[in-house]
Amino acid sequence: MLYLTEDLGLLPFFLPLGIIGFYRYLWYFIKVLAWSVYKPVKPKSNPTYRPSQDVTIIVPTIDAGEEFKIAARSWLACDPKEIIIITETKMREPLQQLADEVDPTKIRVLTVKKANKRLQMVAGVNATTTEILVFADDDAIWKPTMLDYILACFEDLKMGGVGTCQTVHPVDPSGHQTVWEVLAGFRLTIRNIEIAASTHIDGGVCCLSGRTAAYRTLILKDPAFQYGFQNDLWLGKYPLNSGDDKFLTRWMVTHGWNTFVQVCPEAELFSTFKNNWRFIKQVLRWTRNTWRSDFRSLFMERTIWRRYPYVAFTMVDKLFNPITLLSGPVLVIIFALEQSSKAGPTNAPLPIWNVIISYITWLLVTRGLKLFPHFFKRPQDVIHLPAWLLFNYYFAVMKVYALFTLHEVGWGTRAGVGTTLAADIEKEGQEDDDALEQEDYHGQAFHEKDFVGVDMSDAVESEHLRVH
Repeated sequence: MLYLTEDLGLLPFFLPLGIIGFYRYLWYFIKVLAWSVYKPVKPKSNPTYRPSQDVTIIVPTIDAGEEFKIAARSWLACDPKEIIIITETKMREPLQQLADEVDPTKIRVLTVKKANKRLQMVAGVNATTTEILVFADDDAIWKPTMLDYILACFEDLKMGGVGTCQTVHPVDPSGHQTVWEVLAGFRLTIRNIEIAASTHIDGGVCCLSGRTAAYRTLILKDPAFQYGFQNDLWLGKYPLNSGDDKFLTRWMVTHGWNTFVQVCPEAELFSTFKNNWRFIKQVLRWTRNTWRSDFRSLFMERTIWRRYPYVAFTMVDKLFNPITLLSGPVLVIIFALEQSSKAGPTNAPLPIWNVIISYITWLLVTRGLKLFPHFFKRPQDVIHLPAWLLFNYYFAVMKVYALFTLHEVGWGTRAGVGTTLAADIEKEGQEDDDALEQEDYHGQAFHEKDFVGVDMSDAVESEHLRVH
């Protein structure tokens, strides 16, 4: 390509693209190298923490269904001390029924006045009596070794949070995955490589995914944490309810706690994803959360530059991803159009179809190599590689759109979840409780007066009968 662009006089224009391409593949090689030498923490034969004594699983949910029973049984196979389900008041009965069907002795259902994930999480934290708590999505399916491998990391007394690796659990009971689920699987493969690499290089991670993450209970019972967690505002006025895992990860970083991610088969969780176009809505919400959190980490809190410089650099790299990705096809189109008018003496213009097909083939091959670990496990997914290529360019445009719509803080895919600040909902609930207590007090006083009146009448009547 370089000799073609030189002959066309376009080398100065295309040379930056070549440099960017070299940098990006060098950067990816570094990630793969770090991933290949990464090693998880193995459980000790005589561990400090044991699931049956030291672990509570907290599950905030509003619409759990049959998949909850599958997930709950997998949690119970890890032998936790307790599972706490937190939902809104109107959903208590159906969730209690689900809990009773699985194990009423170990699963407790608590409620909050109104659905709000952060409020529900804090309620679960305050109800926890064990030293370690694990947040889990209501559809996260674990292996029986999950808690043993999570707890192994907490042998380090400075360990504050521990994450896990993930893979896709198909919605269809037959095991068939739609193209949307395959795309989610591709994303998880790349994410697992990235978090293993960053954990190995400097011990940091961009985010301890909320699908399953463990923390020391004492950290999250800190009033300062709970206040900040429930009063989280973007630009001082937009209440944030999603992005809870980003907040938790940043809190670990800024308050001196270590983090670790267990990327190994023993700590792999299976999770469902939207199996239709609503997956795009999920990705949009995650992308906004990433923009907001990365801006805060890099430019407001800035602790990450000192503690985890590699992670900070990956965040900066991702800021420019849309530009570098979209510049490729733009420059190729320019080359295809300009070559006919600037053809040199030694090179005839290439047909446009030749240029385009060559470029697409190159993209498919390089993207396929990046997904080799995924295809090793699921070779049948290779047919979705063209869809992955299209999704990448769509995602680049989406990232730009998300950047300019960071004020949109709604959940997007969960019915019944609004944009009210968690602290405001808690305050409303307290005011309602106070009002009810006042009503109960006045009602009780009224009835006591009636009761006293009846007693007095009876006494007068008795005295009247005695006299006569």
